[in-house]
Amino acid sequence: MARPILLAAGGTGGHLFPAFALAEELTRRGRTVDLVTDERGDRYGSNFPGRAIHQVPSATLASRSPIAVAGTVATLGRGVFRARALMRRIGPAVVVGFGGYPTFPPLVAAHLAGIPTIIHEQNAIMGRANRMLVRRVTALAASWGDTKNVPADALAKVHITGNPVRDVVIAASRRPYPSISPQIPFGLVVFGGSQGARFFSETVPPALLTLPEAQRRRLRVTQQCREEDLERVRTAYAQGGITAELAPFFKDLPERMSAAHLVIARSGASSVSELAVLGRPAILVPLPHSLDNDQLNNAQRLAEAGGAWCIEQKDLTPARLATEIAGLIDSPQGLIRAAEAARRAGKPQAVRLLADLVEQLAGAG
Repeated sequence: MARPILLAAGGTGGHLFPAFALAEELTRRGRTVDLVTDERGDRYGSNFPGRAIHQVPSATLASRSPIAVAGTVATLGRGVFRARALMRRIGPAVVVGFGGYPTFPPLVAAHLAGIPTIIHEQNAIMGRANRMLVRRVTALAASWGDTKNVPADALAKVHITGNPVRDVVIAASRRPYPSISPQIPFGLVVFGGSQGARFFSETVPPALLTLPEAQRRRLRVTQQCREEDLERVRTAYAQGGITAELAPFFKDLPERMSAAHLVIARSGASSVSELAVLGRPAILVPLPHSLDNDQLNNAQRLAEAGGAWCIEQKDLTPARLATEIAGLIDSPQGLIRAAEAARRAGKPQAVRLLADLVEQLAGAG
């Protein structure tokens, strides 16, 4: 029996979603897949398409104070110790990490055990954990051809795969861009994680309420809101005669995005990759003060390709947003061109390319 493939990911959907997509593809190829994560990743465990979910201790360096650094190092050390025991127990053929500090202990343990390793970088700029690991791993799978902060002595390890998206996104991408005319309702989807949901709840309703009545009546808004903001946002839309569906989370978000004419979102790596594969135009508002400005870099890449408009949060007032949306509603050809450009930038083959790389290393191991 072939040795299993161990995927290391945790913390956020941005790291878990590409791991999820790779697990789906490897399972189709007859591979056994396990996931190793930290405590935060456990909430994904019941749906993750793998044989087993393992947990090892991990920690993020949140402060440079000596006490905080010592605590983080101690936790990561315990994680490496636990991960080494896991390597001996399951004997993976390859270990694939998806960034963030939860991947650090498994990747270090695999390196010490002589197991082939891959790190996948979802963002247009390499994250800190991956920068710490890149010299120890066998290969670096990059989503972008000119990923920033890759050390010069690691360039030979780079394989351009793109950022894998889940099967549900691939299925939704088969839907063509919806017809658009003054007689057809205009679909707008708004989402962006907890911080994005709060900002968008404060900014999007007042922007939409200033649109001409004819445009307001056409809108069909799907918006992610925090529980504490739901009633306020719902009341605002009702007063403006805007049809809206609001929820803290939408399980079928890819399908809703594919039905939209325009998306307003943060620019995490998975969101940008999914928008591109779906071929949907977006106003992207990067999370301010994110580490290494990764969201700004992601948004700028899709905007440079013509598939999105990148507006930093400090520049996005309700009045500015209203002007942008009104102009796009009145210029459907601009939306159609952006949808086509986004689709050209998408990499639906990313999961296949990454799985090919995994199997190549598994065969060489």
